[in-house]
Amino acid sequence: MSTNTKYKASVFSFLFNDPEVLKELYCALEGVSLPTDTKVTINTLQDVLFMDRINDISFEIENKLVILVEHQSTINPNIALRLLMYVGRIYEKIIKDDKGIYRNKRISIPRPEFFVLYNGTAPYPDKQILKLSESYESVITLGLEEKENSAMDLIVKVINISHGRNEEIVKKCKTLAGYSTFVGKVQEYEKESFNREDAIKKAVRYCLEHDILKDFLMKNASEVMNMLMTEWNWDDALMVRYEEGREEGREEGRVEGRVESFETVVKNAMVKGVPLDLICELTGLDNETIKKLASRE
Repeated sequence: MSTNTKYKASVFSFLFNDPEVLKELYCALEGVSLPTDTKVTINTLQDVLFMDRINDISFEIENKLVILVEHQSTINPNIALRLLMYVGRIYEKIIKDDKGIYRNKRISIPRPEFFVLYNGTAPYPDKQILKLSESYESVITLGLEEKENSAMDLIVKVINISHGRNEEIVKKCKTLAGYSTFVGKVQEYEKESFNREDAIKKAVRYCLEHDILKDFLMKNASEVMNMLMTEWNWDDALMVRYEEGREEGREEGRVEGRVESFETVVKNAMVKGVPLDLICELTGLDNETIKKLASRE
């Protein structure tokens, strides 16, 4: 299994970076079968800033379908809008000749399909549909009637892949089943010990002992540890930022607590080569504070 080192992958995108696995994943999600010689081409956006902040996985099936898959531990209400922006860039890559859209001949493009695979700890339905049109502003105040069908919509299928959910789908894709079990074990062990690093190590051992993602984990155990610690601590840090905000006038102890909460994610981000200005933007911390956190023993 190969991966582009420029792409700051999540474990999910790292694990599914294989055409045959993606074909199996699509067949499981849609409940269909494809011929064994069906060609799958990965075209995930590579110029990402940090892990899965642009898009997780994008691939084409025989130039007839383009599939965008996002993995989320927290459902983002703007995911349909994000995917709209991503698929525009994907089509730019597919068409290549940007002058062709001005010619008289119709350009054929692969049909898009959008999926979000959820495995967070918060309760969520087995399946859910999210639509771009749900984000549209109301026009009633302009004296206009709302249209039942908008001129443009984008439909996202959200599928809960948490351990024990949607088993009829998960079992059809061995890699997806393994990933669901692995993350489920991390969550289980973290509840017991309240220590994320130990929980990940125990989950890796469990999976190796039970022949779950064994080859993948044996080859990439250290990378899996680093990616999960960075990814999940980053999400935690962002949540702290959103919850507490950036208001001035906080008591000194609370501000210090907020800064401390970013230490692990700052260190991991620096190790993975995330630009300093991007870390500042996402954490709300200044350059000097980030450098101090990164240099702590």
